[in-house]
Amino acid sequence: MTTTLSRAGADRRSASSSQTPPRALKRILSLHDFETRARGALPRPIFGYIKGAAEDNSSHDDNRAVFNDYALLTRVLRDVSQRQQTVDVFGQRFSAPFGIAPMGINALSTYRGDIVLARAAKAAGIASIMSGTSLIPLEDVAQAAPGTWFQAYLPGDTDRIRALLARVARAGYRTLVITVDIPVPANRENNIRAGFSTPLRPSVRLCWDGLTRPRWLLSTFLRTLGKHGMPHFENSFATRGAPVLSSNVLRDFSARDHLSWDHLEIIRREWKGNLVIKGILSVEDALLARRLGADGIILSNHGGRQLDGTPSPMRILPEVVKAAGGDYPVMIDSGFRRGSDVLKAQALGARLVFVGRPFNFAAAVAGEAGVGHAIHLLKEEVDRNMAMMGVNRCEDLTPDLVLHKHRPPARP
Repeated sequence: MTTTLSRAGADRRSASSSQTPPRALKRILSLHDFETRARGALPRPIFGYIKGAAEDNSSHDDNRAVFNDYALLTRVLRDVSQRQQTVDVFGQRFSAPFGIAPMGINALSTYRGDIVLARAAKAAGIASIMSGTSLIPLEDVAQAAPGTWFQAYLPGDTDRIRALLARVARAGYRTLVITVDIPVPANRENNIRAGFSTPLRPSVRLCWDGLTRPRWLLSTFLRTLGKHGMPHFENSFATRGAPVLSSNVLRDFSARDHLSWDHLEIIRREWKGNLVIKGILSVEDALLARRLGADGIILSNHGGRQLDGTPSPMRILPEVVKAAGGDYPVMIDSGFRRGSDVLKAQALGARLVFVGRPFNFAAAVAGEAGVGHAIHLLKEEVDRNMAMMGVNRCEDLTPDLVLHKHRPPARP
C-alpha cells in the first residue's frame, strides 16, 4: 500500500520542528514535570500557595482521581491525516480545546507573570483568562495580549461592581468571567503551614527562602521592585488595592456573602460583551445562569481551593451539557493535566477546558518560553490521542468514545 504525506501532516511536523524547546526545557516531557522543577525554583510560601488546596485536599485529589473513572475508546483505520484541534467560542477560533485558567499573584511566580501567560497564550492561539487577584494592571495585559479574557471577583456593593465593569470595558476586554464560588474565604490551612498569607508578611523564613533562591530573588522580586515598585493587588476594584508585602496583613476581600443572582442581572444589563459565570457545580445553577443571560459557564470547584468535599466538575459535566443544550458553551476547569483529560471532557460535551497550576509552574521555571513549551506539550498530547482515537476534529469527539469504567457501555 502506498501512502501519501498529507499537507496537514507536513504542516504539523514543520510546526513541531520549529518549536524545539531550549536546552533547559528538553527534559520536561509533561506538565507534571514543571511542578517538580518549580518546587525548587520558588520560595516555599509561594509554591505552597500555588500547589495548595482547602482543608484535607479531598476535592483537589478527586479532580485527578475522576479521570481514572473514564477510558477512551478507539476507532481504527479512520484516515486521521487531516486532524486539527481548533474550537470556536464566542465567534473566536482557538487553536486548541484548552486555555489558561485565571490564577492570582502570577507576578510572584515570574517577572510580569500575568503578561507572560497572556502573551504565550496569544502566540499559541489559545484562550487565556486574567485573574482579578493579579498584581499587574488589567490595562497592561489588555495592551500586551488583546483578546485575553478578564475574570472578576465581585466587590460587595453595586457601585463598586459598576465601577469595575466600566474599567474592564474601557480597557478593551470583550469577555468577562465572573467567579461566584467565594461567598467567604476558604479554610486553606496548607497556606498557613507554608507561611503564605495575603498580603505576604515579612518574616525570617520568607527572607531565607528568597536568599536561597537567588534566581527568583533577582529576576522576579528585585527586578519587579526596581522597575515597578512594590506590587499591589491591582484589579479587585476600579481602584488600586493593597500591597502584596505588608507587616500588617490586611486586605479588603469585600464581603460577598450577601451577593445573589440579582447582582448577576445588574451585571448582564451593564456588561455589553460576552459574560461567563465560573464556579457552577449544579444543573440548577447552570440553567439559572443561562436564563439570566450568561453567554457561557465554567464548571469548577476552584481547583479544590474552596469547599473541600465538592466533586470534580467532570462528575456533573454530562448532565449539565444535556440540560443546557448542545449549543450552549459549557466549559470546565479543575485538575486537567494531560491531553487525554482534555479529550475526555471534550467528548462529554465541554467546549473548552481551562488548565491552571501547570502553566503557573511553567512560568516560574522558564518564563514565557516555559509556558510556550507547556502549551506545545499539551497540544502534542491532544493531537496524538485524537489520531489514536480515530478522530480528525474536536467536533467528532462524542460520548460514545468515552467509557465510564463503573457503568456498562451504552448500546448503539
